[in-house]
Amino acid sequence: MGVGSEPPPYIVHVPESSWMYRELTPRVLAQILAWEATMTTRDLEAFFDSGWNRHDVDFLMTFMSDDCVFESTAGPEICGTRHAGRDRVRDAFARVFSVFPDATFANARHFVAANRGVSEWVFRGTTADGKRVEVNGCDIFTFSNDKIAIKTSYFKNRTA
Repeated sequence: MGVGSEPPPYIVHVPESSWMYRELTPRVLAQILAWEATMTTRDLEAFFDSGWNRHDVDFLMTFMSDDCVFESTAGPEICGTRHAGRDRVRDAFARVFSVFPDATFANARHFVAANRGVSEWVFRGTTADGKRVEVNGCDIFTFSNDKIAIKTSYFKNRTA
C-alpha cells in the first residue's frame, strides 16, 4: 500500500474515537476475560476414546454437567430428540450402544474456544439386523464449569 492510497476494501479502518470502539470494547473485553477454558481438546479426546469407543457410559457421564442436555441426531423434534437431565442423557447414551453394539467414532478432530467446542468424526456401527452404518458427523458442545452442559449431535444421512 503506497502513501496516500486507499486501503483495500476488506481492511476497515476504525478510528479509536468511534462510538462502537468506545462502547463495545470494554464489554467485549470483560466477556472474554470472564470466559474460562473449561474443557480442552484432550478432554474431548478422552470423552470419545475412553468413553464412546470403549462403550463406558459411566465414564461418559463424568464429563456431563448436573443439568446436561443431549440433542440426538434423530427424533420428532426440530433438534432430533432432546434428552434433559443426567438420567435421560445416560439412558440415551446407553441406547446408542444397544442399537449399535460395535459403535465407534473414528478420525475424531476436536476444537475448543472458550465455552464452546466441536468434534468431527466418522461414526461406524452395525445394527442388530445387520445394517452397516458409516457416516460423517459432528457434535457441538456448550461447556459450563468444566463439564459438557449441552451436546448436540449431527450426522449425514446416507441413502446408498
